[in-house]
Amino acid sequence: MEEFNASLRFDKRLYSADITGSIAYAKALRKCDLLKENELNLIEEGLENIRSEWQTGMFVIKEGDEDIHTANERRLKELIGADIGGKLHTGRSRNDQVSTDMKIWLRDSIKELHKYMLKLIEVIIKRSLQYTDAIMPGYTHLQRAQPVYFSHWLLSFAFMYQQDCERLLAVLDRMNVCPLGSGAISGNPFNIDRDFLAKELGFKSCSMNSMHAVGDRDFVAEFHFWSSLTVIHFSKM
Repeated sequence: MEEFNASLRFDKRLYSADITGSIAYAKALRKCDLLKENELNLIEEGLENIRSEWQTGMFVIKEGDEDIHTANERRLKELIGADIGGKLHTGRSRNDQVSTDMKIWLRDSIKELHKYMLKLIEVIIKRSLQYTDAIMPGYTHLQRAQPVYFSHWLLSFAFMYQQDCERLLAVLDRMNVCPLGSGAISGNPFNIDRDFLAKELGFKSCSMNSMHAVGDRDFVAEFHFWSSLTVIHFSKM
């Protein structure tokens, strides 16, 4: 059952997002005097060392590391001690932590995908300009219907992918809200500056309702829809 519930083999790709979120949360704890300055420094240094271990393939996964969050937390306690390392989770829940990590990772991935999509559109436009006089048969219902310029056919994909880009940015805009500080379900029991967390992590704002923030993964479903539609568009070329 423990092996069945373990997700580390999948969510280890969130290692950097998890560390980034934890560093921001440690700074927020320091702002409300729940951490001392030297404790913040130790936590931040320890987390950056863990990030480096993941990046270089040196991180050792141990039995009991159920997911990326427990693995990073366990390693932090090994590096700086359980007394200080354990303070990092003060007032934080796995619920708001996981949602935050997923949003950070997906947000960064969307930005990369958007760059590739724009590059693809640029290549299509350049290629269409090379064949402005080429004519080809245009098909509908698997039959030749009308003659079309090859460039016209190519540019149909440019417009298609342009709309895909617009949809992708819309997904990004809706999900770019920080859930960290929402706690398990009804908020953080300490005076955590959530606006600071949102700014520190690059979100446009913080969530307004804690239950919605931790209980919904609609942003993942939206991205899945975008991916499915975009792949269909790719299959048409």
